[in-house]
Amino acid sequence: MNHAVARAVTHALIFAAVTPAFAQTAPDSSARGAPAIALDEIVVTAQKRETNLQDTPISVSVLSADSLADRHAISLASLADGSVPSLRVAPFATRSSALNIGIRGIGASGDANQPARDAGVGVYVDGVFLGRAQGLGTALYDVERIEVLKGPQGTLFGRNTEGGAISIVTKAPTGEFRLDTKLDISSFDGVGTAVHLDLPKVSDFSFKIDGLLTKRDGTTDNPMRGEGDFNSYDKRGVRVTGLWQPSERFAATYAYDNAYDATTPYHAQLLRAGPFASALQRAGASETRRSASILGGPQEDNIGRTSGHLLALQWTLTDAMELKSISSYRDLEQGQFDQGFIDAISTFSPNGTFGRYSLAQVSQYQYSEELQLIGHTDQVQYVAGAFYYRESAGDNAQTPLTNLWDATGTAYTINPANAPLNLDRVTVDRASRAWTNSLGMFGQATWTPASLQRLHLTAGGRYTKDDKRGKLHTLNGTASALAFDDSWSRFDPMVNVAYDLGEAAMAYAKWSTGFKAGGANSRSLTYRAFDPEEVTAIELGLKSQFWDNRARLNVALFDSTIKGKQMDFFFPFTVGGSPRTVSDTTNATTDGESRGAEVEFSIVPVSNLTVSLNYTLTKIDALKAPNPYVTGNPLATVLPLYAPKNAGSAAIDYRLPLGTSTLKFHVDGNWSDGYYTSEIEQTETDPSFVVNARIALADLPLNSTGTTVEFALWSRNLLDEQHLFYKSNSATLGTYGIFNDPRTYGIEARVPF
Repeated sequence: MNHAVARAVTHALIFAAVTPAFAQTAPDSSARGAPAIALDEIVVTAQKRETNLQDTPISVSVLSADSLADRHAISLASLADGSVPSLRVAPFATRSSALNIGIRGIGASGDANQPARDAGVGVYVDGVFLGRAQGLGTALYDVERIEVLKGPQGTLFGRNTEGGAISIVTKAPTGEFRLDTKLDISSFDGVGTAVHLDLPKVSDFSFKIDGLLTKRDGTTDNPMRGEGDFNSYDKRGVRVTGLWQPSERFAATYAYDNAYDATTPYHAQLLRAGPFASALQRAGASETRRSASILGGPQEDNIGRTSGHLLALQWTLTDAMELKSISSYRDLEQGQFDQGFIDAISTFSPNGTFGRYSLAQVSQYQYSEELQLIGHTDQVQYVAGAFYYRESAGDNAQTPLTNLWDATGTAYTINPANAPLNLDRVTVDRASRAWTNSLGMFGQATWTPASLQRLHLTAGGRYTKDDKRGKLHTLNGTASALAFDDSWSRFDPMVNVAYDLGEAAMAYAKWSTGFKAGGANSRSLTYRAFDPEEVTAIELGLKSQFWDNRARLNVALFDSTIKGKQMDFFFPFTVGGSPRTVSDTTNATTDGESRGAEVEFSIVPVSNLTVSLNYTLTKIDALKAPNPYVTGNPLATVLPLYAPKNAGSAAIDYRLPLGTSTLKFHVDGNWSDGYYTSEIEQTETDPSFVVNARIALADLPLNSTGTTVEFALWSRNLLDEQHLFYKSNSATLGTYGIFNDPRTYGIEARVPF
């Protein structure tokens, strides 16, 4: 650890030492008869049990239901604006149907569209792991909170959490009647509605139904008549939850969800034309956001369908011990119709074909079972358990050329060879399927000595055995016998030492490991297996709350070593005049390091006003791996992906009482340095600054029965800021990239009964 980090640790510990004294001597407003002014308590389940955020000795950021509503966040993709600075969420290339997710510059992949590869940040919904990048963009149901756990979570959450984990917790049935309805109308012909119905308890049964629909037209026009515009979405879903609680010691929860997610790809805009561009492309290239594509082509919806069953059982065995079981089965189908790069990668030849339509079908099913034994004694809190995961996932790819140039490059028509498009007649370029079986056993215990109750010593570990095999049925349009069959086992330990510096401050030191599973690259010409990628991390932290709980300061310093990073190398070529891209994945031969600091500060300076400021500094090394496409396999350097050096967010919330109603103001600003998004061509993205805002009039009486209504005006990217979150620079194609969404705004009405 360098001297700058050491100095920061010293300053943090000095601050922690004086914080309790300040908190104890500060006047108590409630004792003076004034109304209590304090930050809300935040509950998390980062340690498989409910704990106060300030008593949990790891770095966790939490987005509450109100925070998500203030930002008009409809899915995980909405967090791409940087509301959690250390978290990066981005689509895979132009495809919002598959999300790349990284934390602290770790976990994201350059290619999130392959069935034999895994992500390095685990996403969980009510304790159920979601195995694919596809499906993560579906609309959120009635969410209670989203927890972002930073750093390796290999002990309690297991495989594919080397960068961290995202835990989405939905609202459970209450057993009391509640009907919450919402209607939203927004720009780009957007409309959204949601219904959350809690039914009264009948005998020992409670039920809850959540239904939602949110849709919007594209933000970039497609000039081909009758075809879909770019960057549209139509998200729908229903979730039914039942709770059976025959006694205080047993509860069974069953949930079924079914979602439909239709999107069109983002538009990759041509910024500066390359030497092989047409006259149309040269005339239309622009370094500011265009409202329409230069070239048009066929564009169908990318339709994703996900469904799942959850059965969660909870037994209270004794007053000090409980047993939990989380069983789940999930299905996924994702179609891909991607013409988003039509401006960017189309090259001109007289009367030649262009318009590479990237088509793919991804299917997956998964089954998982987790058992947890949670208990405590006078001095020890513990959790032990086992986890089993089984998955089958497959994909295919087709790339027909849909358009035809004229002789001069000033006009084009539909390619008659693919009009109308018949997928049965289009060559399948590649097809593969992979199967995974994973078994894990874990345990963790925290000891608080009776003689020193300020000290908390935690140790844990997890053993994981992965078996993975795959078949590459089709390669470059011909049958293939390529296959792999491999297995890996490992142990991930964790040690945590926490010390209470007072009633409202704690310092901790944590050492942990995590990994991303091994696999194979289905774009490869060899389909050989690569090994897991692993991270070992040290985290030093301070959690403090002071000024009568009106201020909260949490600081974390981290130093992570990345070993065996899975790195992609690409090689472009053509087959029958159609461009192809093959890639291979190898494990880096050198270690990398991700180190930095996170600061989260919230304060209530006066009644009804809350100010929040979050900042993350990340410094991550480049890595070297052998390049399989160069004679002799020399070491090549690849810069880290999704790792801005500086990122931050700030928010102001103010509530103005108006009789029985309340006027609520929210504004947040999110900024980030540029970063790299692709290993194929490493060009840094733009820095960004995105502002979101919302004004709501809540608790407005609707009738004499006590029913109220809430009206709100909201805007995402209020200042209509422009930045490229994906950028590529090619000597032949030119420079192109993907802009963030333009300003969107809407009006919302909500009626809770």
